[in-house]
Amino acid sequence: MKRRNFIKQAGLAAGALAAAPWILPSGRLFAATGARKVNHVVFCLFAGGVRNIDSVKMNDGNLMPNLLGGGGGISSDILPGMSMLPNPSSTPLQQYGTLFKEFRYAQGPTGHFNGHTVALTGQYTAVDLNLRERPNSPTLFELYRKHNSPQETALNSWWVSNMLGPYPYLNYSKYPGYGVEFGANMMAPTAIISEEGYSIIGNTTEYAPSLADKAASMRGFMNQNFARQQSEPKLNTPEHERQLKEFIRSRYERAFTGAYTNPWGLGSAMNNDCFNVLFAEEIIQTFKPELLVVNMQDVDVCHSNFTQYCDNLRKADFAVRHLWETIQATPGMANDTVLIVVPEHGRNLQPNTLVDSYGRPALDHTSDATSREIFCMILGPSGVVKQNQVISGVQGQSVDVVPTIAWLLGFDTNIPSGILQGSPLLQAFN
Repeated sequence: MKRRNFIKQAGLAAGALAAAPWILPSGRLFAATGARKVNHVVFCLFAGGVRNIDSVKMNDGNLMPNLLGGGGGISSDILPGMSMLPNPSSTPLQQYGTLFKEFRYAQGPTGHFNGHTVALTGQYTAVDLNLRERPNSPTLFELYRKHNSPQETALNSWWVSNMLGPYPYLNYSKYPGYGVEFGANMMAPTAIISEEGYSIIGNTTEYAPSLADKAASMRGFMNQNFARQQSEPKLNTPEHERQLKEFIRSRYERAFTGAYTNPWGLGSAMNNDCFNVLFAEEIIQTFKPELLVVNMQDVDVCHSNFTQYCDNLRKADFAVRHLWETIQATPGMANDTVLIVVPEHGRNLQPNTLVDSYGRPALDHTSDATSREIFCMILGPSGVVKQNQVISGVQGQSVDVVPTIAWLLGFDTNIPSGILQGSPLLQAFN
């Protein structure tokens, strides 16, 4: 496709994206009375299933040198199969905040959608969730947009998902009194923001068999949103719609002109998790949102390839460091943002029967004790977050993240009782 036609038609596709219901109206019913501690929170779901013994408990080598101190370099027994990455920061991120080494995903099935749902609703569930249904409890985005004050539009609230699949359903719930009008802007950039993604959404050409299923899935997803839009209120101001259309259109143009070919200088080591964080950073630089949640999913390859799991764990570690540096380099976000990093669940202690090309056995996540062990890192300004603190005992659970964010942004006091199961992680704060 010629550049002129691509840019022109990408603008049309961007307009269609901007009309979808994840670009949502402003308005809340109640004003919060709590005092804010910071004006911005970024929540990074270090997702895909991460074992503590491969991360915060790793004694022989360190697969996460940008986040964690100690442990030396990568141990020689795992070095074969690792990508080349830049040297880690001389100051690991844990020095800029508090690390809970024994956090817990305490209840319910250890599935990715379940783990994400718990992290974004603050409510455990005892059953496997339907991947095509919205949560029964209000999401973090709905709680923020309904109970925060002063009123803000959805430009201030973003959910950046690594893929389409079930994750757009976590934008808002089916809980009475909440719903679409209190959701966030939602993007799955690695699935959409590319020339291929544009073609799938906006072009009418025939596709090779390898793209047919992806095209059908993506078009179906978009069409469902357009159909739903017809019967639901659309209350964004024309100016905000214009800003969103221009932002999405410009991402397509950047993709077409090669700006995303090697943006971090990592070459082929730049994986989907890195790109997802890259787009989250562009949202931060453009909109300076008060609430942004981004997930990373590539370590889920551990079901069949332990070596690539370790490699992707290192890349996710690098991406979080890059995200933190971008926050600190963004006026309006620097020194006024708390970054929270939590896996959605862990992985089994015992391997399955699959072995990768390096002879390393793979791991599933089937609700054993190790698959419930996770960590939580909270980073932020020294006047707000306790610096270089490590909490080693079993403290904190997945359901505590949403109450912590509500407390930080000051809308916790107007959330109705019974909505949240957890409590703010006050041990991390001054």
